[in-house]
Order: sequence, then structure tokens, then C-alpha cells
Amino acid sequence: MNFLLKIWRQPSPKAKGKLVDYPISEISPDMSFLEMLDTLNESLIVNDQEPVAYDHDCREGICGQCGVVINGRAHGPLANTSTCTLHMRSFNDGDTIYIEPFRAEAFPVKKDLKVDRSALDKIIISGGYISVRTGQAPEANSIPISNEAVEGAFDAAACIGCGACVASCKNASAALFTAAKISHLAQLPQGQVEHKKRTRQLVQTMDELGFGACSNTGACEVECPQHISIAHIALMNREYWKS
Repeated sequence: MNFLLKIWRQPSPKAKGKLVDYPISEISPDMSFLEMLDTLNESLIVNDQEPVAYDHDCREGICGQCGVVINGRAHGPLANTSTCTLHMRSFNDGDTIYIEPFRAEAFPVKKDLKVDRSALDKIIISGGYISVRTGQAPEANSIPISNEAVEGAFDAAACIGCGACVASCKNASAALFTAAKISHLAQLPQGQVEHKKRTRQLVQTMDELGFGACSNTGACEVECPQHISIAHIALMNREYWKS
């Protein structure tokens, strides 16, 4: 397969960036999107050119490190798929593919496709934990929890913090990410002690870091690799006003 890649190149955070054309050929349809970028970088290095910088780690859709905007969509054309698990068979031979970094005031570009997503870490640090002394791990059946609560907590905990929700939102809102952290602990007994304080701190920190407000368009849920439901945002809003 042959493609024309139009990739955002920006040498440093304060430098001006631009889209640069890179024709690439003989790409296997079974390659992942990141493997295709690896192939491009190998050819750039051989020709003494600067390789394209981008984030990645596990390449299994687990760690949340990867993430670029592909043809205007966070993580590319498939719903609920991370960039690293997207394959080139999702494109047509001869396609022009636009590849850009996640765009948000709270996600400043570091270089090329790499962005600083530490703002998400700051939201978690502000209160996304429990400080109750748990001691040794209790026996699994000693704290009865309903199956509904367990499933809801697990669904929220599946968030990998990739930032696609922010990149896909027209307001660059982190509401889905923050709501997942709140909902995860709110549904478990261990999270009840600090629930009100945690909810206030996470929401207030999200606002202070420059993320926009949720306008309930649902784009975040569509682009989320883990299919986190926007129902968690409703829970967050309800619990925030109660707190």
C-alpha cells in the first residue's frame, strides 16, 4: 500500500509548526499505524533527516501513551480504537493521511506529535486516591459489594488516560477523564470516606488547568479507546453539586 502522509512537524514548544509531506510505499495492510510511522522514521534516519517524534509505549492499547489526530479524528477512523491498535487496512491504497498532535490549551506540543499530558496527572494528584489506612488486603468476600457497583467501577477504571476525550471535544473538556476517576471510587466502599472532598478537588483542578466545559456532544465517548460512557459525566455533575 502507498500513502501520502501529511505530518505536523514542530521542533520545539515555542517554534512554529507546519504540515510536511512524506510519501511512503510498500506498507503492509497488516502493519499497525505506529509500525508504519516506525518505517517512515527508519527511512528518514537513513537519509540523515530528523525522525518524527511521537508518544508510544505498550502498543497494546493499555498504557494510554499513544494518541494522535488522524484525518481530524483522535486515534483515527475507527471508534473505540487506540492509535497503536489501528491497522493500515483501515485505509485505502493511495490515501492522503493527515497526522497531527492532540490539540488543547492544556496539552501543549512538546515536539512534532508529542504533547504534554501531565495536566491529567495533576487532576489525579489533586484527589484521585483514597487515604484511608487499609492495612493488609482484606479477604475478597469480607466487604459485600453489589455486582452492579463492581461493574460500574470497573467500567470507569478502564480509562487509560490517553487524552482522546480532550482532543475530540470542541471545548477541549476533560470531563470524561475526570468523571471516570470520580465514578470509579464513588461506587466502592473504600472511596466513600473522601468522596465529597475528592469530587470538589478533581472538578476544580480540571477547571483551573484550562480544560473547557462539557457540552454533551458525546464525541468523547465515541473516540475513547475504552468506550467510557458519558453517563459517568452525569454522575460527576450530580455528585459535584451535592458536595
